[in-house]
Amino acid sequence: MRHYQIALSLLSAAVLSACGGSGSEGPAINTSVARGTLYANPPNLVPIPQASGPALTKLDPVVFKAMLEAKKPGLTQVTGTPKCEISTYYMKYATVGGANEATDATGAIMVPSGSDPACTGPRPVLLYAHGTTVEKSFNMANLRDNSEASLVAAMYAAQGFIVVASNFAGYDVSSLTYHPYLNADQQADDMVDSLRAARAAFPRINAQDSGKLVIAGYSQGGHVAMATQRAMQQKYASEFKVSALAGMSGPYAMALLGDAVFAGSPNAGGTVFLPMITTAWQKSYGNIYASANEIYEDKYATGIETLIPGGLTMTDLFTTGKLPSLAMFAKDSLPGPSTPAFSGFFGDGNLIKTSYRNAYLADAQKNPCGTNPADPLNCSPANAFRKAGVKNDLRNYVPNVPVMLCGGGSDPTVFFASTQATAGFFLAKGFPSAYLTTLDVDTNPTSAADPFAAAKVGFAQSKAGVIAAAVAAKQDPATAVASVYHGTLVPPFCNAAARGFFQQVLAK
Repeated sequence: MRHYQIALSLLSAAVLSACGGSGSEGPAINTSVARGTLYANPPNLVPIPQASGPALTKLDPVVFKAMLEAKKPGLTQVTGTPKCEISTYYMKYATVGGANEATDATGAIMVPSGSDPACTGPRPVLLYAHGTTVEKSFNMANLRDNSEASLVAAMYAAQGFIVVASNFAGYDVSSLTYHPYLNADQQADDMVDSLRAARAAFPRINAQDSGKLVIAGYSQGGHVAMATQRAMQQKYASEFKVSALAGMSGPYAMALLGDAVFAGSPNAGGTVFLPMITTAWQKSYGNIYASANEIYEDKYATGIETLIPGGLTMTDLFTTGKLPSLAMFAKDSLPGPSTPAFSGFFGDGNLIKTSYRNAYLADAQKNPCGTNPADPLNCSPANAFRKAGVKNDLRNYVPNVPVMLCGGGSDPTVFFASTQATAGFFLAKGFPSAYLTTLDVDTNPTSAADPFAAAKVGFAQSKAGVIAAAVAAKQDPATAVASVYHGTLVPPFCNAAARGFFQQVLAK
């Protein structure tokens, strides 16, 4: 439900989209090999092109700082000054799709080195899950052009973490013809397989694994990160030992968010996210609809299953008429917007047929979920989409590691209610409060001793800067803030908080 064009550039809509460049094709896939098999050992070292001179095979801290500051002045005040050189490797590995079909995926391994004590010897490993992107070419190994990749590199690899980041099946040169978006089981297995492949490469690329593993992700990636920790706890406990989990702005409470959208509170970017979810679940489970025309108005239904990920940007999807930018529901669809703030999501040229919305709401009324916050998924929806929402809702287990859940309280893309409901569920099920950190960066510091005061103050200053720029340009400040809230304002500060959280856990 979201996603990601990170703090290095401003977005033009309250949606997000992470950009990246495609990687090398690499060897052809052999679908008979085991999951997690690395297709090339060692992986390809990714050079960083320069305006003049030879490409950099190691990204020097001074050069990297200059790159970051050139794209977003002041960013290294949040990430910290890079300490380590970074060698980035591009890998391709065997995994599975949403219907458990054999496929492949690609990803990045970022290896720190250098003379600073934080960069030498055995290092902790961060398994990172990226946010939603509509472009198939997305590649976390592209530190020059992919803003999410460069932020993750600055925040973690340049500070001494080995980073393993999957591009996910269906992206880059993956042979899967769709992306299993927010399919918790598949995305967790994809992440597991990426780490297996990376571990196979570590001895050949001088990546010294300390044995400490932490998992993080933003937006879609927040959901993926939590699903991965769950899988490692429940299915792969003998293979992986996780030290901590940081979920950032994630749609963990899928059933809650789906019901909120259809009840009259659509999220910014929902006209993109909903087709991605529906296609993924249809390809995975085969029962969401008999025809896409059941859900979508006819002008959008044709070709919608192959639309995302693809070659169009978020802006392209709207300007070419492939999807409406805001109108989720017809203007006369009832119930109307839950508050006036959601009125823009009701209008002409809507995406979702009123007949489908009516059927969804009838099922929600007859078979409600979430009536008991301590047991929110004790429900039996008949609607296939709602069934899948319950299946992929992560409020069905209790982590066995320290957890941070970070986000922004006014996020219009992934509602903070998802974070609050998930944290509340964990506590209701007996998760020790001392091991759960819930952070809303869009709040004031609680005191001078608030450990997250810097993140909160920094967020407030960035938000104030957006407002001031909008006023100077005679634009609506509220719209300006909403357009960059999820994708630009929140990520740097939640990542900074997550890194501090990880360092604190690892120091014990």
